Amino acid sequence: MKENKILVTYATMSGSSQEIAEFVLTELQQQSYAAEIQPCRMVKNLNAFSAVVLGTPLYMFHLHKDALRFLSRHQKALRAMPVALFAGGLYVSNTEEDRQEVQRQMTAELAKFPWLTPSSLLLVGGRFDPDLLRFPYNLIPALKQSEPSDLRDWNAIRDWAHSLPSLFATQTESPVAHARREA
Repeated sequence: MKENKILVTYATMSGSSQEIAEFVLTELQQQSYAAEIQPCRMVKNLNAFSAVVLGTPLYMFHLHKDALRFLSRHQKALRAMPVALFAGGLYVSNTEEDRQEVQRQMTAELAKFPWLTPSSLLLVGGRFDPDLLRFPYNLIPALKQSEPSDLRDWNAIRDWAHSLPSLFATQTESPVAHARREA
């Protein structure tokens, strides 16, 4: 039987999306919603959940392969429940032009899943630390010499997380609002 629980799941390259997912989970739980977190590569099925929050980096113009696999593997279940997405991107700077480019990239990636209409989509700046680069990116001199940066807007992420239960409740037969634990 499907419970009224929210799954917060994520794919990550260097931990930034995981940190955002953990933050979203904490915000949901502080509002007394039943929620749990799992890396998307570890999710076996969605039977226990009534809604999903999926986080992924938008890296080199593409969603993380684990997020792509998650969407493909769980397509049938995801079609039947609300899905919210957040994606962290490495902007050159935090300008409107960069944000529009990230939006174009995300739109192109989501076009691979025409069945998916996210309940909500949050594009957040990412965190970049050249010391955390893995192969083959650690071989690119310009990346290795770049300054660390963190463009995540935690207030925007908090506001977004707070908006999710009411969005989900309007899109489900058994409202996520009932996922709120009895006090």
